[in-house]
Amino acid sequence: MQKSMDPNFDFNHTIDHWIAALDQYSLVRLLAKPAPGKWSIGQVYMHVISQTDYFLMQSKIAASTDDYRNEEMSPDAKSLFRRNEFPDVLLEGPPSNDHTPEPDGKEYLRNNLVRVKEEYSHASALISKSAFRGKAKHPGLGYFSAREWLQFADIHFRHHLRQKKRIDDFLKITFPD
Repeated sequence: MQKSMDPNFDFNHTIDHWIAALDQYSLVRLLAKPAPGKWSIGQVYMHVISQTDYFLMQSKIAASTDDYRNEEMSPDAKSLFRRNEFPDVLLEGPPSNDHTPEPDGKEYLRNNLVRVKEEYSHASALISKSAFRGKAKHPGLGYFSAREWLQFADIHFRHHLRQKKRIDDFLKITFPD
């Protein structure tokens, strides 16, 4: 499914969905885990926020230099960017994901999502004015330009919508209205 290539539109739409969805969760629901070793919905929110902070930092680095401008992304990354989404499969994250913290509450998540949305907009404006065309290295997918880091942020948020749906289905069964 090909999405619009205007990264601001996609990201704003995507993050607004995540912000609005917070209204359906009590603190108990935010912290409930579908199974031992699985994330709560609160941890999913914490993950997408922290990773997006990292992606935005990488986009700013790439937009401030010409370093690595001739480096390429991996073939898997090229395919991901062509599709503008991750494959519809469960992906195993790195071991560091086991240490993803729980949120302090809904307002903490809401405030951080709004902050990330604003920082994304600032990063996009910076990139559009930058004369630099550098790249920054993703740990597993090669080198991304500043604009590609922004696109990747949206791809990553949308990828976790599948996980969010699975957890939401668990919450509906566990906490019927």
